Amino acid sequence: MPATATLETQAPKAGYAMDDVRANVDPKPQLESDSYRAAGKLEGKAALVTGGDSGIGAAAAIAFAKEGADVALVYYSSDDDAQAVADRIRELGRRALVFKGDVGDEGFCQSVVKRVVDEWGHLDVLVNDAGEQTPQASILDVSQAQLVRTFQTNIFSMFFLVKAALPHLPQGGTIVNTTSVTAYQGSPQLLDYSATKGAITAFTRSLSENEELVKRGIRVNAVAPGPIWSPLNPASYGPDSEKVRTFGQETPMGRPGQPYELAPAYVFLASEDSSYISGQVIHINGGMVVNG
Repeated sequence: MPATATLETQAPKAGYAMDDVRANVDPKPQLESDSYRAAGKLEGKAALVTGGDSGIGAAAAIAFAKEGADVALVYYSSDDDAQAVADRIRELGRRALVFKGDVGDEGFCQSVVKRVVDEWGHLDVLVNDAGEQTPQASILDVSQAQLVRTFQTNIFSMFFLVKAALPHLPQGGTIVNTTSVTAYQGSPQLLDYSATKGAITAFTRSLSENEELVKRGIRVNAVAPGPIWSPLNPASYGPDSEKVRTFGQETPMGRPGQPYELAPAYVFLASEDSSYISGQVIHINGGMVVNG
């Protein structure tokens, strides 16, 4: 049986049931590509991926398994999606662990890392991908509760997980964070979300220069997605909203990205292929040119 931990503290967003939206996303996000060719880049590694039940996190987790890694998934609410990703990892011949809970709770983050290390004996890669957003037309509509909740999930969790994982990461371990194009371009309806993504970029750069990590050869990088088709946006705006119907059309490529199109970047940053890269952000956004 997969290992599972539970902490149910996060409120539903935008009035939609997240599990219902995930189940009815049309078309379904594409987590894999037939053209991907694995090369054992993460053979024998153990990876922990937050937000691993759907979207970018799920695509990265599956790609890690294809590259030879065992993968522990952390998710908040969608049991069926998380188990489907875990089943796919096992189908690929790798081990999977599944943890359900709130990454905004430091105790939960500590317990997840401990369980992974107890089960597998090591942890080599940490991917901080979990995130939430709640659009608001005005800053006057952003409540203190929403502000705190968004920061807890999106950036506090990264502090919690890095603190828990760092004692276990080996020489040459890797950390990959998910920031966003909104950190560079802003988003008028996502003030708190964009602020957390800017914080993630600064956190990534600052952590990469920390003396302890540098001495141990632990590299820290990030991926900045543009509009990627995942359950997050239908859940945030409503599946029938104009925002969702036109999602991604503002990019030079005129479409949203699919989760599988980001997975190779996570593999690259987690593997020795990026051995001379740290403190950097890879922008995967359909051609939008941003500074940074």
